[in-house]
Amino acid sequence: MSESPEAALIVGAGSGLSASLARLLAAEGMAVALAARDPGKLAALCAATGARAYRCDATLPQEVSTLFEAVSRDVGDPGLVVFNSGMRVQGTVDTLAPERVHEALLANAFAGFLVGQQAARRLLARGRGTILFTGATASVKGFAQSAPFAMGKFGLRGLAQSMARELAPKGIHVAHIVIDGGIASSYARNDAERAAERFLDPDAIARSYLHLHRQARSAWSWEIELRPWTEAF
Repeated sequence: MSESPEAALIVGAGSGLSASLARLLAAEGMAVALAARDPGKLAALCAATGARAYRCDATLPQEVSTLFEAVSRDVGDPGLVVFNSGMRVQGTVDTLAPERVHEALLANAFAGFLVGQQAARRLLARGRGTILFTGATASVKGFAQSAPFAMGKFGLRGLAQSMARELAPKGIHVAHIVIDGGIASSYARNDAERAAERFLDPDAIARSYLHLHRQARSAWSWEIELRPWTEAF
């Protein structure tokens, strides 16, 4: 009897990086599960990759727990979990609405904890697996009028670093990826801009994620930064 394919779960799935990652993982023979607040937007991607879509508000503990239970039942316990959610709230510090800041912190940091916790519980039982957190320039640099995003992404990076130190000795690879620049699928307006390589190619980012998942544990990375060669540090 053949073994079941390795399962992967991407939380915060959409049409950009996560779509590239879903296509790559499916092409590598993995069973892919996608989670989003609006799974209807993933219909075309699921049809193209054979992935299964699930509705989940990753800021709610019960919905995250239910998501992992459903994925384990339908697809299998994921050996790779990617947290790709994020929320930008901008404004001057004197005018920001506290409820919007709270919402951003939930989406960018607390949701990462909820997903990471559920992933860790399952991977610890297996003694292996990978948890990847998608960061941004804001993970290491707080820009003006972007305090909520910086607060959340700094928090997510701290979570990833703490989890990496805690879980690596137990066989679980945790890594944080700083996406230092715009992703072409979101920002490039035409083929000329894509050819100029001003933006990160989402397919290239996806290959870096897969490399992290497959790194030999004698040389694990807990964090990498990715930026186009034209991007200033």
